[in-house]
Amino acid sequence: MAFVWPKIYPILDSSVIPSSNRTEFLRRLGAELAEAGVSLLEYRNKTGSDGELSADAAVLRAALPRPDVKLILDDRADLVEATGFDGVHVDAGDVSAGEARQLLGPERIIGAFGGSTSFLPGTFDGPSDYLAIGPVFATTTKQTSTPPIGAEGVRRLRELAGPARILTAAGGVTLETAAGVLEAGATAVAVSAALFRAADPAAEFRRWLKALG
Repeated sequence: MAFVWPKIYPILDSSVIPSSNRTEFLRRLGAELAEAGVSLLEYRNKTGSDGELSADAAVLRAALPRPDVKLILDDRADLVEATGFDGVHVDAGDVSAGEARQLLGPERIIGAFGGSTSFLPGTFDGPSDYLAIGPVFATTTKQTSTPPIGAEGVRRLRELAGPARILTAAGGVTLETAAGVLEAGATAVAVSAALFRAADPAAEFRRWLKALG
């Protein structure tokens, strides 16, 4: 991929979007994040209807203009074309990375869950552009029974993956722990609660960019 992976990118979970003035909230948030320097954003909506998801995605796409910002849709490979997003992230239980690639073609970004304490069988054989690993620490925005792997778990998975693969680490990462996770071998940290539960997510993102360099 020609796209240069950032050290940090936000995962916008629908749980932080207010039910009232939803469109205006997303329009303002997207514009502020673009101005703050976000170059990649994942939108995750596990409970909303197709209509809600598509409407949210349209607002975000307009507020975060391509090609300046890449937008990743969680789970829904079937809606990537219609929403104008740049790729999809698939977890275990979703369509496979191979199916997503067949559906979306060679140009879009395909991400997949790689594993936690070890990589899932066949992970390295798939056509994923990046592999998500974790949870690194306890997380409050995504329900999971998988125990946290910590920075040492990230280090172990990097050793197994080799130096070239893009590994994104997620789950409970804070500004205080992010540098250690990157040092352990993550290409990037994906952050949700630590950004979007801040009073000013865009300002908080700027703080992270400055701290991580």
